[in-house]
Amino acid sequence: MKISILLPYKENFSSKYAGAVSLFVKDTTIYSRYKNSIKIFGHTTYKSKFLSNYINLDIKKSILQSNSKIYVDKFLEYEKYLPSDLIEIHNRPNYIKHLTKKNNAKLILYFHNDPLTMNGSKSLNERNELLNKTHKLVFNSKWSRSRFLQGFSKFEIEKDKLFVIYQSSKKVKINFNKKKKIISFVGKLNSAKGYDLFGKAIIKILNKYEDWKGVVIGDEPREKHIFHHKNLKILGFKNHNFVLNNFNIVSICVVCSRWDEPFGRTSLEASSRGCSLIISNKGGLPETTNHALILKKLTSNEVYSKIDFLIKNTNIRKLLQKKNYNNFKYSHKFITNLQDNVRSDILGSRIFFINKINKNTKFKILHITNFNERHNGRLHYNTGRRINNGFIRSGHNVLPLSDRDILKQNKSITDIKGKNYLNEKLMKCYENFKPNLIVLGHADNISNETLEHLKDKNKYLKIAQWFLDPVSKKGPDYKRNRERITKKSNICNFNFLTTSPSALDFNLKNAHFMPNPCDEAFEILSNYNNNCRSDIFFAMSHGVHRGSLKTGKIDQRENFIKKLIRMNKNIIFDLYGMNYTQPIWGDQFVNKISNSKMGLNLSRGEPIKHYSSDRLAQLIANGLLTFIDKKTCYDDFFSNKEMIFYNNLNDLTEKIQKYKRDNKERKTIAKNGKKKYFKYFNSNIVSQYIVNKTFEFKKVKTFWEK
Repeated sequence: MKISILLPYKENFSSKYAGAVSLFVKDTTIYSRYKNSIKIFGHTTYKSKFLSNYINLDIKKSILQSNSKIYVDKFLEYEKYLPSDLIEIHNRPNYIKHLTKKNNAKLILYFHNDPLTMNGSKSLNERNELLNKTHKLVFNSKWSRSRFLQGFSKFEIEKDKLFVIYQSSKKVKINFNKKKKIISFVGKLNSAKGYDLFGKAIIKILNKYEDWKGVVIGDEPREKHIFHHKNLKILGFKNHNFVLNNFNIVSICVVCSRWDEPFGRTSLEASSRGCSLIISNKGGLPETTNHALILKKLTSNEVYSKIDFLIKNTNIRKLLQKKNYNNFKYSHKFITNLQDNVRSDILGSRIFFINKINKNTKFKILHITNFNERHNGRLHYNTGRRINNGFIRSGHNVLPLSDRDILKQNKSITDIKGKNYLNEKLMKCYENFKPNLIVLGHADNISNETLEHLKDKNKYLKIAQWFLDPVSKKGPDYKRNRERITKKSNICNFNFLTTSPSALDFNLKNAHFMPNPCDEAFEILSNYNNNCRSDIFFAMSHGVHRGSLKTGKIDQRENFIKKLIRMNKNIIFDLYGMNYTQPIWGDQFVNKISNSKMGLNLSRGEPIKHYSSDRLAQLIANGLLTFIDKKTCYDDFFSNKEMIFYNNLNDLTEKIQKYKRDNKERKTIAKNGKKKYFKYFNSNIVSQYIVNKTFEFKKVKTFWEK
């Protein structure tokens, strides 16, 4: 994960003359749970920097372009090589337009000043554009937010897009007995800050109360307001730590700004150090504390009157000091947590932090496939349920979503196929569940737009799909299957096929072989221990419509089996889904398969490398001696001591006859086959393989990868 913070051009990220923006970024970075992922970009001439994760952007000035544009372009050069997941722009709304032209990262814009006075947010159109191009807008006060919203109707604003996050201050232990009779002013020594009002008032106060002193910290070369008194110290500019430590001993702090302060850091910091406060009612200043004397009029006499009141009323002054201190909650840690929550909401990492996951991490998985609920348990043992069982047994939190059942149950005049309802339901499930991983199994009716939207909400969301049908020109339904798998391949992080990727004649992103899993809850038979009536079991469902055979539908495998029957007249075949025998489902399937010694794994079309239907798992994992075409290359995984490979019809006949005669060897091989299939191809391993590959745990290798 990478978070980049882009400071305003010439913002001084140094203890020497640091402003409010730099202080905010420095403090909230130190306490952030994302601190190891943060890089801060800026431009300053000062050599000393607050933090080591700061990168200074040295630029070459030009008369043809603004320095700000050159500055942003320089930042974008870094982005080309190390792109950010999230970019945070501080106090420069005019940067957004330039950034969005050349970068797709998620954006947060922080306002530290009045939005209506800043380039890029002055007009309603500009602010509307900012709303559309950023993921979140953060304001340093409710007042600043209200300024931004001027001109908008309440219906135009997404409430969860706008946040108020105040400045922060470090709260330290204060000894109120060490508070001195000091009245302080901190800030620019100009009329906008009300320094002229303070100056006139403080001279009168110091003349009246000889035991009190005034301390002024700040400078202003552009304005000259000269005030002299033997008990008035004008210290000029001091670093931030000096200012904070000075507040420890100050009794009264005056913030008498004429201009609308977007917030008022001086007032906040004085509160955190237990000062009594006198503030003007301008901008966001009243939000800094609930325990201050408010200037009703901005005159020197009013400032004098309020200071005089606090000096005369010692108990009230001390009460305000303690209330400010005791009720102060805007610590660095508290504010940083609010900021991190905004980041997490964008990054989608509230569930886990991506840099901390490993092969033992338990994820939230939204598994979307056809669980076949509408057919009353006819396919209760299907592959989707096997994979689902594997996820659960591995300790993951799984939410199953049966897409085709939802489609069938929610058709309407306006939504003929139920697709809109299905995709809306997925969106709602996502919001309620917040998965780390979405797994699709033949979920053709989930739209790419929906998945893209979810990925946009959570950059760290992983999506994988598994596909059971053959994807080869040698196999059936080639064009259709190719289209189905490729439709979502680019939006999915990984694609898992029961066809070897080496057999594909097209490029498929991150394609991996996945064996058909067996499952301890479904494959419960051990036919090598049974006295079975039948020799060979074979069942198929091709040509099936609503659970019954279609009339006139002939499968090429029927011709193969008819020849096999003629060549093996002493063999008892138990066949379903062909020769006018209806297919079998559910528990009936389990009962029928339990009565056969051997099983034929025969798929439609020509043999394809590593391809098989789930029939293979149902046969071998139930302890049937299993025959499979050698051209499937399953001898990459199994030997002839576990599975029987045949070259052609004649070879198959010979081997059937052999194991018809040699009952002992048949049982031994069948037992070995079941044992090995369960050891390496069980649903726990296959399901976790999907997780491991998708989250790129490269050190974890499965049997079939070696």
